[in-house]
Amino acid sequence: MYTNILTSQRNGVTTITINRPSKLNALNKETIQELHAAFRVADLDADTKVIIITGSGEKAFVAGADISEFANFSIAEGGKLAAKGQELLFDFVANLSTPVIAAVNGFALGGGLELAMAAHFRVASDTAKMGLPEVSLGVIPGYGGTQRLPQLVGKGRAMEMIMTAGMIDANQAMQYGLVNHVTTLEELIPLAEKIASRIMRNSSVAIGAAIAAVNASYEDGVNGFDVEIEQFGNCFGTEDFKEGTTAFLEKRKADFPGK
Repeated sequence: MYTNILTSQRNGVTTITINRPSKLNALNKETIQELHAAFRVADLDADTKVIIITGSGEKAFVAGADISEFANFSIAEGGKLAAKGQELLFDFVANLSTPVIAAVNGFALGGGLELAMAAHFRVASDTAKMGLPEVSLGVIPGYGGTQRLPQLVGKGRAMEMIMTAGMIDANQAMQYGLVNHVTTLEELIPLAEKIASRIMRNSSVAIGAAIAAVNASYEDGVNGFDVEIEQFGNCFGTEDFKEGTTAFLEKRKADFPGK
């Protein structure tokens, strides 16, 4: 079905693996299209409660964008590349109602780190290295990196990482708040699955509402508190709310229908 990615679904988790190990899983146009399609399918699948995105092999999550594809682009073509990429993949992932965990298993550079940052949160192997090296190529991050990195690590640290084009290791990324957990490469996917299983105990409808409310605070001209109030109110009309509150009052475990 796909040329550059693999997908599998098990126990409510869809795992999407970027599978271009010979290119260190670099993002080319075709891979971005395939990722969009795979995320869309997983988000629409009622049996998928959590999505994990990772890279194949031990070396790289995604080592960047495929520079050979755009080295000769004009100003207009460059702008279109960034706009299309953000719309198709990076903003699309960030705004999915299904939780997305990035399992960073090696180099996450440039577009790779931007993809990891578009996920709702990140776990990393102790071999992971992260950075935005774009200025060393005479360009800047174009897939949301200049916006999401400061949101996650603060303006000063983001400025230093972007200006130096340097890499940080997994432990420094955790200290910065860029990743939530660091573990061994062998334990990376099991850890992501363990967190996913904890997420799945809860209402998928409420989680989707929470994602929308949290994201709203980062949107220009949008009052996040107003979105929270609206989403909170909407929850009262769901079957999950009825089940959750009934289960609580009956002192039993909730069995959420996801509606």
